[in-house]
Amino acid sequence: MAENAFDLIVLGAGPGGYVAAIRAAQLGLKTAVVEEKHLGGICLNWGCIPTKALLRSVEVLELARHGTDYGISAKDVSFDLAAMVARSRKVAQRLSKGVAHLLKKNGVRVIRGRGRLLGPGRMKVSGEDAGDYTAPHIIIATGARPRVVPGLEPDGRLIWTYFEALKPDRLPRSLLVVGSGAIGMEFASFYASLGVEVTVVELLERILPAEDAEIAAFVHKRFEKRGIRILTGARVTALEKGKETVTARIALADGGEERLTVERVLSAVGVVPNVEDIGLEEAGVVVEKGFIKVDGLMRTSVRGLYAIGDVAGPPMLAHKAEHEGILCVEAIAGLEVHPMDPLRIPACTYCHPQVASVGLTEEAAKERGIEVRVGRFPFLANGKAIALGDDQGLVKTIFDARTGELIGAHMAGPEVTEMIQGFVIAMGLETTEEELMHTVFPHPTLSETMHESVLAAFGRAIHI
Repeated sequence: MAENAFDLIVLGAGPGGYVAAIRAAQLGLKTAVVEEKHLGGICLNWGCIPTKALLRSVEVLELARHGTDYGISAKDVSFDLAAMVARSRKVAQRLSKGVAHLLKKNGVRVIRGRGRLLGPGRMKVSGEDAGDYTAPHIIIATGARPRVVPGLEPDGRLIWTYFEALKPDRLPRSLLVVGSGAIGMEFASFYASLGVEVTVVELLERILPAEDAEIAAFVHKRFEKRGIRILTGARVTALEKGKETVTARIALADGGEERLTVERVLSAVGVVPNVEDIGLEEAGVVVEKGFIKVDGLMRTSVRGLYAIGDVAGPPMLAHKAEHEGILCVEAIAGLEVHPMDPLRIPACTYCHPQVASVGLTEEAAKERGIEVRVGRFPFLANGKAIALGDDQGLVKTIFDARTGELIGAHMAGPEVTEMIQGFVIAMGLETTEEELMHTVFPHPTLSETMHESVLAAFGRAIHI
């Protein structure tokens, strides 16, 4: 049974799992990864990557529609939904094959099947590579699935999760999106660009509830200008399914009720971790509020068992899972590592306008009793944004007024998901406001909005 004995086994080959496995192999550990379905997990196959491919398609579509604004004649612009979906699936497949290549290249054994803990150091796999496997270290990286709310149960036809929204057989004329987090806002943006009548219902008082209130309000206005209807402080109380439509009963913020009939409903009310039926109880692993309890080095309550990614708690983001996987494996290998600071994990939403953030919101900083200095700079005063014809956006930076430390950055506008990393690095290096102000930003670039926002926090902005 020596071929079934490893130094490390990773259960789940999503972003966290496959990255952990590769890093472990690089460090000389005999490593295996157990995966029942897709290499790359939900993110690569049914989440992060294919949604970005679809959003890129509508971005190109919108540019073509407005070609005359750029001196380009593009007549009778149309789109092929099936081709858009096919392209997104092709992109996902290409990357999944890439993960398989990387695992093979690094000598990681891929065990196909469903894994279940038999106790510390032992795992039983059912399926293609059925058998018993052992390792002194086992990392649980089983990810998450769409949350199902009573009364909004998806049926795969009229009521969707993001799985169905990624591959519609036809374009609905109307769509109700329940939930305004990243998933809901991205799909609302995508379908609105294709001419679908979109309504977003959010239970809380504002959309993008995890983002800074000022940024959320800006995006709210931009969405409404695009024709997307938004109902905040509202709740879907019931869904009545017809032959080809769904009628939603919506409790409104003012206490009234509305009945809204649409062709499709997308339930985007978050995800829940996959902690069931993998042997956690038998192994003695502590689970709290649906998540596996871990310490700063991703160790569970049981020696030799670890958890990373969505099962280990929020924020439920692919890049957070990857980082956890690496620090977990490096700690196992005896390297000196430091627990991850959750305030330095960036968040990105790829709707139009894009949204990106890191650190504390203004509200959260004040709740902690921090005296703040806040800088704001609009994209409409940025030369590159004007040249691109995409000048609607805002960069907001938050500093500790006493120390000059950058404690939060929040952005909405073109390509902010690519720009946010500059602020992430600055926070990681504990850069001061003086250092940021004296950094030379290239011109003309969108990144100049970041510089001007920093300057604005200290009354030194040049272009506003």
